[in-house]
Amino acid sequence: MKVAAITLRKGNVLEYNGKLMIIAGHEIMQPGKGASVIQVEMRDIRSGNKDNVRFRTQETVERVRLDQAEHQYLFNDGETYTFMNTETYEQIAIQKDIIGDSAVFLQDGMLVQVESHEGEPLGVTLPDTVTMEVTEAEPVVKGQTATTSYKPAILENGAKVMVPPFIDVGTRIIVRTEDSSYVERAKD
Repeated sequence: MKVAAITLRKGNVLEYNGKLMIIAGHEIMQPGKGASVIQVEMRDIRSGNKDNVRFRTQETVERVRLDQAEHQYLFNDGETYTFMNTETYEQIAIQKDIIGDSAVFLQDGMLVQVESHEGEPLGVTLPDTVTMEVTEAEPVVKGQTATTSYKPAILENGAKVMVPPFIDVGTRIIVRTEDSSYVERAKD
């Protein structure tokens, strides 16, 4: 679908020079003379290569719509993760590099959104937060709870998270999947 370059936002997917590019950032620039331009930082979805492109604001570009479908995580075998479409029960295998760093938070039966273009999976969106158990944490030092310092902890999936001093081994916490940050203690 053709759209004006001025309407582009972070996360939009374009077809540019025969490649699918996702917008990582944009900035509208108004030079002293002439028309405004939009500076767009894009990343090739398949290869990961980055490119900076300037469009005139009134120029049209080809924006791609991605298909989204809910899938259930089943299992992984090293670098390949298997998901099942919850409507058609069709299974697909997705490489770890498409999922990214948040792959460590996948749990059996977890529902995720899989984005695809013409049947090819391009991205996996996990829920915003997950509940995990702390398996290793440093002991609390007396008087340390008065400050807002955080301590490192290791979760049941092996991920490292900075947690408040009052979190001990065995505590269930809620973690943000996007950046592996502590949100709060889970209310069991």
